[in-house]
Amino acid sequence: MTVLEEIRTGTDSRILVVDDEITIRQSLCRLLRGKGYRCEMAADAFEARHLLETQSFELMLCDVNMPGESGFSLLSHVSVAHPDTAVIMVTAVDSPSAAEPAAQNGAYGYIIKPFDMNSILINVVGALQRRAGTLRQLARQTELELDVGRRSEELADALAHLALEGKALTESHQETLLRLALAAEWRDPITGDHLNRMSGYSVRLARLAHMESALIDDFRLASQMHDIGKIGLPDAILLKEGLYTDEERLIMQQHPGIGFKMLSGSDSALLQLSAVVALTHHERFDGTGYPRGLKAEEIPFEGRIVAIADVYDALRSERPYKKAFSKERSLDLMREGRGSHFDPELADLFIQEMESGES
Repeated sequence: MTVLEEIRTGTDSRILVVDDEITIRQSLCRLLRGKGYRCEMAADAFEARHLLETQSFELMLCDVNMPGESGFSLLSHVSVAHPDTAVIMVTAVDSPSAAEPAAQNGAYGYIIKPFDMNSILINVVGALQRRAGTLRQLARQTELELDVGRRSEELADALAHLALEGKALTESHQETLLRLALAAEWRDPITGDHLNRMSGYSVRLARLAHMESALIDDFRLASQMHDIGKIGLPDAILLKEGLYTDEERLIMQQHPGIGFKMLSGSDSALLQLSAVVALTHHERFDGTGYPRGLKAEEIPFEGRIVAIADVYDALRSERPYKKAFSKERSLDLMREGRGSHFDPELADLFIQEMESGES
């Protein structure tokens, strides 16, 4: 049984009722047991702490005002020592000064005495469902992180083997590099066709800009490694179809640095070039890019080329958040970015090439 399957949401859940008034404890447990829940009782925080240490509970209903340790103090303890246990506070005091500490310490609900039995059941069901949703999200995130860790280790091992070969990469090693690039790309909702197209654009522009012929083949492969760092990002970020939050955007912007760390440190000229491309393809000519905010010629020549090819292919491609733009609209947007996003001289060469040839 998986972690997700073990998360209880139904009436088999275990509930701890903590209240110094015996009649309230008994009436709550009678109600909950009548609905199928498994219920235990505690007369104060001391007894509750013992039960929490020796048994597992999905939910605790806790009185605020009790002799000895208060309910808020017990809530604070549970939020740290038993974070998987949801808590609903029960009190006779209807006041913001009483409700705020409950919210600040993570209570799932706040019920005022004298309470209606239906209100109790609604709050219990809601708290258990919220708890289950939170635990599922944490479990999925843990599984994603483990999966990313495994894939990153596999990538590091493969790159280590390639690095031992130095500059003499065989066709099989080149194929391995492409498969590594695809391992990152398939996690993004973009197919491997993107790699072929943007590397083709990169090579066309590199030739127009008079890159040394001896470097072209390496550059074709290196350009396809530009997003290799995405293999280290969670799927929840890569597969999101809507707009990113500020926090999510910062996570996404880590992929150039991740790719650089994966590819750097080798004696292979190809891997060194790939590391440079991975690190700098999101820098902007005006210095507003990431991850280092490089400006103009501070950005390596290869990074400036790949930035143009990558953006143009993105404009011409359909994505979850947009339709594919026409060639004319895409080139207009490229013109708008010359001097700000793109090296203006390289942008002019690229636009002229696209206007005169197939794109």
